[in-house]
Amino acid sequence: MTNVVKLDEERAKTAEALDRLKTLVAGDLERVNQVILQQMQSRVPLIPQLAGHIVASGGKRIRPMLTLAAAKLCAYDGPRHTNLAACVEFIHTATLLHDDVVDDSALRRGVETANALWGNEASVLVGDFLFSRAFQVMVADGSLRVLEILSTASAVIAEGEVHQLLTTNDTTTSEDTYLDVIAAKTAALFAAACRIGAVVADRERQEEEALDGYGRNLGIAFQLVDDALDYSSHSITLGKTVGDDFREGKITLPVILAYRRGNDEERQFWHRTLEEGQQSDTDIQRAIRLMERYHALPDTVERARHYGAKAKDALGIFPNTDEKQTLLDLVDFCIDRSH
Repeated sequence: MTNVVKLDEERAKTAEALDRLKTLVAGDLERVNQVILQQMQSRVPLIPQLAGHIVASGGKRIRPMLTLAAAKLCAYDGPRHTNLAACVEFIHTATLLHDDVVDDSALRRGVETANALWGNEASVLVGDFLFSRAFQVMVADGSLRVLEILSTASAVIAEGEVHQLLTTNDTTTSEDTYLDVIAAKTAALFAAACRIGAVVADRERQEEEALDGYGRNLGIAFQLVDDALDYSSHSITLGKTVGDDFREGKITLPVILAYRRGNDEERQFWHRTLEEGQQSDTDIQRAIRLMERYHALPDTVERARHYGAKAKDALGIFPNTDEKQTLLDLVDFCIDRSH
């Protein structure tokens, strides 16, 4: 009973960290939402309809909130960060639309995906529209430095997604290759979102680099936990479906660890289910049991804690303020979702 109470207390503390971030950027986030609604408009009705579906589907807005919080940490008091935070959200949303098509996903956070409702063609094209809108807003901002950061991040994300596609169904994928994939497909946008907060505030390159390091390591930790949650019953409480990655043949760190630590017979199981795609309804449960046997899930979360500690260390050059503490606490939120 004591452990249950302690766990509940930790979860409550974790949830408070996200609430504090939302409170910190509340006014700015409202303006970001207004920009998003304005920029989604089109004379083609399907575009705002489809884009609005995914934008309103329950995401936490962590990436744009990072831009807003980073700008506050750097004492920025102008208007540019809200438009650029909307750019960050558009880039993220566009990648989600494309990912769901690639993965043939029917649900996201328990809600039907855009491709399930409107088809793959419309989802891909609206994703392209959102990318284009993001670049229009960047150009209007007028900063070549911001354009460089966000356009580079967009290219890196696309590279990461293609790299992941090449590792799908390949049980020989190494941990280093996996980390390269998530550093590109997830962490690059976290890093860019934080970095531009320093750029708009015209801070020194050292602070830019610090916020980039914070965002990059936070993004890696975030994705590690996401990949662990795919095999955890706790994912249901977060609106996720257990075993999506397994059914799609994705090679994530829990799989890599369980495969590497297993015996020949167990490796044959991974070959059959992930490489050959021959899965029965009970295979996901066996996959979870193997991960439990070889401590793959807790070890994945421990890797996340390592990157979370690096994210916190990156903020060491900033003075101790409420904004800094909120960003430090956000690291704990991203990791403690795992239990």
